[in-house]
Amino acid sequence: MSDMEVLNNGDKPHVVCIPLPAQSHMKAMLKLAKLLHRKGFHITFVNTEYNHQRLLRVRGPNALDGLPRFRFETISDGLPLSDNTKPSQYPVSKNMIPPLLKLLAMLNDTSTAAASLPGVAPPVTCIVSDGFMSFITAEAGEELGIPVVMFFTLSACGFMGFYQFRNLLEKGLTPLKDASYVTNGYLDTIIDWIPGMKDIRLKDLPSYIQTTEPNDKTFEFCIEAAERSSKASAIILHTFEALEQDLLNALASIFPFVYSIGPLQLLLNHISKKDESESIGYNLWKEESECLKWLDSKEPGSIIYVNFGSIASVTSKQLEELGWGLVNSHHHFLWIIRPDLVKGTDESDSVFLPPELSAEIEERGLIVAWCPQEEVLNHPSVGGFVTHCGWNSTIESLSAGVPMICWPFFADQQTICRYACTEWEVGLEIGGDANRDEVEKVVRELMGGEKGKKMKSKAMEWRGLAEKATCSDGSSALNLNLLVKKLLDPMGG
Repeated sequence: MSDMEVLNNGDKPHVVCIPLPAQSHMKAMLKLAKLLHRKGFHITFVNTEYNHQRLLRVRGPNALDGLPRFRFETISDGLPLSDNTKPSQYPVSKNMIPPLLKLLAMLNDTSTAAASLPGVAPPVTCIVSDGFMSFITAEAGEELGIPVVMFFTLSACGFMGFYQFRNLLEKGLTPLKDASYVTNGYLDTIIDWIPGMKDIRLKDLPSYIQTTEPNDKTFEFCIEAAERSSKASAIILHTFEALEQDLLNALASIFPFVYSIGPLQLLLNHISKKDESESIGYNLWKEESECLKWLDSKEPGSIIYVNFGSIASVTSKQLEELGWGLVNSHHHFLWIIRPDLVKGTDESDSVFLPPELSAEIEERGLIVAWCPQEEVLNHPSVGGFVTHCGWNSTIESLSAGVPMICWPFFADQQTICRYACTEWEVGLEIGGDANRDEVEKVVRELMGGEKGKKMKSKAMEWRGLAEKATCSDGSSALNLNLLVKKLLDPMGG
């Protein structure tokens, strides 16, 4: 199937997409859904009721009306619609299985009755589930006889890290004996037996191994999600072969069907068949796009962009030190400060900086609550990115050819930081407790130092390779076509 080919009228595939109810996971799943829609699939995209209502508030009352062959549905998440709880804190539980079963049955009943009518979705043929939602989707799929494909919105290094949790437990490397093991050098232990990984330290693996609890719920959840993936019809990863070839080879020796499809936005850009799905937005926050006009007024490569994503939070002290470091670097910067960025605050709050810092920022910086990140990263004035190393942000930065200052917080961000700094050579690591002098130094190096120049050159190399992977004959485009065939026959070889 070439770039231009789509399914013919005789094919009746209907994929139900179920993301983890958090910003980055929803964004990646929606991009995959758009790709499949352009390939001719019927799509039902399932949000939690809370996120559905939130998207309507942010994007407008008609934002989720859907399109021909693309519909939005919801399932209960147990949260009151007025709750300000962050998406990452949702009580995602097996209580979601009954509403999912009810939804799938409804989709099949209405589809089966009218499958021959134009514009009506056929019966559900496959579930594409976020890998971290497998605890509800695997059971639902098994009960209804619907194949399930797992989409881990992760890098290959991040996924491999999670997949090794069981081995780390059995080898006695986790849980930690006590809290002192976080600081006594134990986490510098080299792990040399993980397939496709080299020179990885314990502290480079997803942070949930650093627990001291024998029955840590998050750790157990990650083990179950990674291991349940072995029963899926296929696994999708949001990466590309040139970036993580060794790890993808290693994963291919463990799982029968692994498809590396990324960067997703570049695939969307390269597919010639555009459609109405372009109008469907991703963000749970209102984008302040006026920042793009501010960027227009700046010199090429002169702006440092700062964004810690949708979930990570910092202390007031960390925020202040970062602010002074940015100011003292004498570079202009665009800084994303969510209302709930500081620990102990929520989305109804506002972040207050010391008056003297705010006055300095007015001279060389711009602060907004949220922005269209991919447009920002691809703006010619942006020369560097201070990031939490979430995978969406990292692959978007690589796609734009922008080097990074890596400030990881939790989960697989430590793993991505390690690869960005050592394997891909596009990152400089900075600790979460960095003071203003350290921040100033690393920003100056990124934006004007010799190492920064080499990182920029390397980032542009990755940008070129990402573009190549997503062209019609590139590895990710070919893998997408293989995935389409697999989704048409999920149980086939």
